[in-house]
Amino acid sequence: MDSRRTRAGSWVWFEALTLQKLQLHGVPHALLGAPRRERFAASALPAHPSRGRRLVPATMGTLLRSALRPLRRLGGLRGPAADVPLRNVRHDAADLLYPGHIPTSPLQKALLAAGSAGMALYNPYRHDMVAVLGETTGLRALKVLRDQMRKDPEGAEILQKRPRISLSTLDLDKLRSLPEGSLGQEYLCFLDVNRVSPDTRAPTRFVDDEELAYVIQRYREIHDMLHTLLGMPTNILGEIVVKWFEAVQTGLPMCILGALFGPIRLSAQSLQVLVSELIPWAIQNGRRAPCVLNLYYERRWEQPLRALREELGITDPPTVHVRGLA
Repeated sequence: MDSRRTRAGSWVWFEALTLQKLQLHGVPHALLGAPRRERFAASALPAHPSRGRRLVPATMGTLLRSALRPLRRLGGLRGPAADVPLRNVRHDAADLLYPGHIPTSPLQKALLAAGSAGMALYNPYRHDMVAVLGETTGLRALKVLRDQMRKDPEGAEILQKRPRISLSTLDLDKLRSLPEGSLGQEYLCFLDVNRVSPDTRAPTRFVDDEELAYVIQRYREIHDMLHTLLGMPTNILGEIVVKWFEAVQTGLPMCILGALFGPIRLSAQSLQVLVSELIPWAIQNGRRAPCVLNLYYERRWEQPLRALREELGITDPPTVHVRGLA
C-alpha cells in the first residue's frame, strides 16, 4: 500500500514540477488548459517524498513539454532546441490549421499518447489527459467517422455548418420551457443533476486536419447527450457503460481503452452487474444505433426523448440502480 501511494505521489509531483517549469518560462495559462472542478487544489497536492514543496498540477502543456524533451536524447535535435520554452516555438500561419492547433511529429504524438494514457488510467476524471489520448491515437477512426458523416444528409450538414454545443450557444431558458420528457429538457436536467457543463470540453489541439479536428470536437460536445440518451449518470460505472457504447460506435482507441481498463476501479458487486448486464446492453445498442454523430441535436430539442431512442433503436437500460452501485 505504501509503495502504491509513493508511486501515485510521484506521478502528481512529476506532473506538477513540469508545469511549474513551464510557468516559469512564461507559457500562457491558456495553452495549459482551463481549470476543471475535478483537478486537485494546490493545497491538497502531496509533496514529493524527498521535498516539502507543494506544486501546481499540470494539463496538456505538461505532456507536450515531456514529448519535446526526449527528442534530444534520441539525437533528433542538437543543442538546446528541445529545451526551448513553448512560448518561443514559432509556426508559420500555414502550419496552424485552426485556432489552438499545435503541430506535432509522429514521435511527439506517440510520446503524448503514452503519457496521457498513463495519467488517464491513474485518474479517469482527468478529462484533459483523455482528450490528448483521443487526439493522438484516433486518426484512423476519425477518418471513418468523417466519411460516415459525409455520406449522411444530416451528418454532411453538420460538417458544413459546424454547430457547437456550449453555454454560449444554448438557449437555457428555451430548454427549460420545453415539454417534460423532451430531449432539450432532459439534457438540461442531466446537466443540472450531475453538475456538469458543456464548456468543460477541452478544445482540440493535436489533430493535424481541420475537418477531423471538428469531428473529435463534436464527439466531445455530444458526450453528455449520449449520457442523456442512454440514461447513465456520471459516476465511474455510468461512464464505463457510455464508453462501451462509444467504443462500438466510434472505434476510437481512447474509448476502447476506457471501456477495457475502467472497470479496474469498480467493486466486485458493480463489476458483476457491469459484465452480466450493462456491457451486453451497451454493445447491443451501440451496434444497432446509427452513427450518433449524424444527429443534429440542436434541431431536435423538442423531440420526445423516448421517440428519439426508438428512432435510434436504443432500448431502456437494465433495471439496476447504476447511480447507487458505483
